[in-house]
Amino acid sequence: MPAARPGFRPVCRWMWPSRNDLPMTATDYAIDVAGVTKRFGDKTVVNAIDLQVRRGEIFGFLGPNGSGKTTFIRMLCGLLTPDAGAGTCLGFDVRTQQRAIRAHVGYMTQRFSYYEDLSIRENLDFIARLYAVPDRAAAVTHSLDRLGLARRGTQLAGQLSGGWKQRLALAACLIHSPQLLLLDEPTAGVDPKARREFWDEIHQLAAAGLTVLITTHYMDEAERCHRLAYLAYGQLLAHGTVNDVIATASLSTWSVTGPALPAMAAALRGRDGVEQLVPFGKTLHVSGRDAVKLAAAIGAVRDARHEWTQIRSGLEDVFIGLMDGAEDNFK
Repeated sequence: MPAARPGFRPVCRWMWPSRNDLPMTATDYAIDVAGVTKRFGDKTVVNAIDLQVRRGEIFGFLGPNGSGKTTFIRMLCGLLTPDAGAGTCLGFDVRTQQRAIRAHVGYMTQRFSYYEDLSIRENLDFIARLYAVPDRAAAVTHSLDRLGLARRGTQLAGQLSGGWKQRLALAACLIHSPQLLLLDEPTAGVDPKARREFWDEIHQLAAAGLTVLITTHYMDEAERCHRLAYLAYGQLLAHGTVNDVIATASLSTWSVTGPALPAMAAALRGRDGVEQLVPFGKTLHVSGRDAVKLAAAIGAVRDARHEWTQIRSGLEDVFIGLMDGAEDNFK
């Protein structure tokens, strides 16, 4: 999708509701919840999560499949009721004002969920009608123009490629001018160019005041968020900026290059202090949380054929370490 025009600002009432339309919290957080918990049967899939997200922030959720990310954001947007905990979303109570929350939220699900036997324009018109968008025809036309869909307006949704379906889904999420956008793995299966254009659009929207919550498995996407949270098996294990999360993990990482790296990995595996061995092309990353033990393990196998360099741990190193240390809640 094309990047938004420089200096773009909403110019029609239906495009962006005034902040005066929404109740405001004292601290002006878009999301402010504490102790949010959800159980299905005897399994706790979201366990006592506290979270605050500022208005206009892009907040990323990372974690393995089944970590509770989708369940958590569905509670935030009024689709599920928490079993415990309390708080607000856009100033509305997440337990008692779910209908009001849904009216101000755009939710893009993991799977394409629009009518494949309707055209792009017809899908957008249908969604606009559901939200009772004023001047519906103008709203649809603007959405087509903004997301680069105007020339394909009559094309059936079922004939679209993954990238074009993504644009349609985003246009549909924005048609009612939400104040919060929830994106559940929106770039899965989309090519790198479409992913980059999608993120350019998200940053334009956030700059105009829209709050965005996004789940992703891509580390490069996580680094484009203002702040992050890492969930594993229903637990919130880390949150903050990229630098905050990496610093909190206290993970030490070395990079090694040279011949026979698989043999080097085999020699290191299982040694005290070595927690991760990850190949990256012609290098091997070796990580552990105890820097002294890790250095001792490396010293035991170090030789003149290999070059060792201590490096800054990356998000992927940190998140794999967090996942390995988390307790699986599957019963």
